[in-house]
Amino acid sequence: MKYLFSILLLLSTLNCAQKLPVVGDTSFQLELNSEFKDASKSPLKAKDLKNFKGLDFFKFDSTFVVKAKLKQTPDSKWFKMQTTTSRLSNERVYGILLFELQGQAFELNVYQGKDLMKEEGFTDYLFLPFLDNTNGDFTYGGGRYIDLRIPSGNELEIDFNTAFNPYCAYNEKYSCPIVPRDNYLDLEVRAGVKKFHD
Repeated sequence: MKYLFSILLLLSTLNCAQKLPVVGDTSFQLELNSEFKDASKSPLKAKDLKNFKGLDFFKFDSTFVVKAKLKQTPDSKWFKMQTTTSRLSNERVYGILLFELQGQAFELNVYQGKDLMKEEGFTDYLFLPFLDNTNGDFTYGGGRYIDLRIPSGNELEIDFNTAFNPYCAYNEKYSCPIVPRDNYLDLEVRAGVKKFHD
């Protein structure tokens, strides 16, 4: 009977361990950690998923939430963006985002995917990849991405606290667009997801 009780206690402990709450300080962090914990959606390898508790994030910093002016480039041509595999991604520069960050003026190209825009829920999707001076030390060496949507006017908000790593930062089987060198910010963006430590 004592042996049976011990087994039941062990199973109960294991069951509780599997149902640990999702961690995160913001809705973005909670959502991303929830996705990564879900084996059906997670880009993590099985060995990393087994012990996954949550991604590392910089503390939320409101100074990394900026208003940007969107200068559209309607005549831009579609081109083949390089990825981490032999696949080429059909992209175009949808526009140029002009904004100030830490007292400096910056411009970043924001992209639209030819194939992705045909999918349900992605008709107004914009892709903002960027490099900064944290890459390789605090963040993924290949840069990070931010998801955006086409605004109704010519302004939109860029929240660098929602910067995330491409899936290939966790698993080399994924094919991820390589951040164009034009989208380099010459400062440290200490916001969003940090480098993954497996």
